[in-house]
Amino acid sequence: MAKRVLAGLIGLTFLGSACANLDNANSSRLNLIQQRGALKCGISGKIPGFSFLGKEGGYKGLDVDICRALAAALIGDSKKVQYRPLTAPERFTALKTGEVDLLSRNTTFNLSRDAIGGNGVTFAPVIFHDGQGLMVRKASSITKLEQLRNANICVGSGTTTEQNLNDTFQEKDLPYTPIKYQDLNQVIAGYLQGRCKAMTSDLSQLAAARSGFPEPQSHIILEEVLSKEPLAPASIDGDQKLSDAIKWVVFALIAAEEYGINQKNIDIKFQEALSNKNLMSLRRFLGIDGGLGKKLGLKNDFVVQVIRATGNYGEIYNRHLGPNSSVPIPRGLNYSYKQGGLLISPPFK
Repeated sequence: MAKRVLAGLIGLTFLGSACANLDNANSSRLNLIQQRGALKCGISGKIPGFSFLGKEGGYKGLDVDICRALAAALIGDSKKVQYRPLTAPERFTALKTGEVDLLSRNTTFNLSRDAIGGNGVTFAPVIFHDGQGLMVRKASSITKLEQLRNANICVGSGTTTEQNLNDTFQEKDLPYTPIKYQDLNQVIAGYLQGRCKAMTSDLSQLAAARSGFPEPQSHIILEEVLSKEPLAPASIDGDQKLSDAIKWVVFALIAAEEYGINQKNIDIKFQEALSNKNLMSLRRFLGIDGGLGKKLGLKNDFVVQVIRATGNYGEIYNRHLGPNSSVPIPRGLNYSYKQGGLLISPPFK
C-alpha cells in the first residue's frame, strides 16, 4: 500500500512538472507577439548602418533588418514591427518591463548581462563582431593611446564602453578624464564641440559617426582596439520558446548564405527542393520535411519567409555596411566560416 501511495505521489509530481512546463510554454512572449500581430523591437535609432531614421521616414540598418527578419518568421509579415528607439541606460529596463519584446541595438554579449545575477537577458547568436576604438582629430597628431595621457575623452554612460575605457587606461597607468553622455549623439556632439580630445565607442559606431561629420577626412580612428565586442540581439531570460525562435531565425540568415540561398533565388531553391526528395538537408532547411518550424512555435516554412523578406546575412550586411553603402565597414570577422569569418550555423536537423 505504501509503495502504491509513493508511486502515486511521484506520478503527481511528474504530472505537475509537465503541466508547469506546458503553462510556461503557453505563457511565452512569443504567443503574445503572435496574438498581437506585431513585434516590438528595441533599437538605437541613431547609428547609421545599424539603425537610423532615413530621409523617407523609416528606420534602416542591419539591426532593423534583424527585426524585420524576426517579424517575418514570428508573425509572417516583415512590416509588422513597432520600433522603439532606446538609449543604453533604457534598454534593459524596457526589456524587463515588456515595453519591447527584444533588443536589436548594438548590445554586447557578456557574462554580467547574460547571468541571472546581472541583467538576466538571453542573447541570440552574434550578428556583428566588433571592437572598441578611439577617434581623434587628424590635426591633433595623435597616433597612439599613450598620447591621450590626461586627456578628456567623450564616452557613453552606463555602457561596457565606459568600463573598457577605464580598464584599458588603468592597465596602462594612463590618467584621463571621462566626459560622460547618455547616448551616442551626445557623445558625438561633445567631441565635435571640442569638449574632449577623443571619443570612444565600438569601431562600427565610430565609422558610422564619422560618415556624417562635415569633414570626415579630418578625423582618424586609432589602430589600437580596446576590446572585443560581440553584438547580439537579446530577449528576456527564462522564456526559452521566444529565445529559441530568435536564435534559429538568426542562424537561418547565416545558414542561407552558406547554402547560397538569397532573396532572388529563394523561390527557385524551394521548387528544386520540393521536386527532389534526395535533397534532404535543403528540404529540412526550407520547411518541406522535418517539421522544424513547428518545434519552435513557428510555421515550417519560416526560413522561406525570412529570406524573401530580407535576404541572407551577407545581403543584409552588404545593403547597409558593404562597400557601396553610406557606411562601408570591411566585413572581416563577420564573414561566414566558409570565407574565413566567425559566422557559422548549427545544422537544421
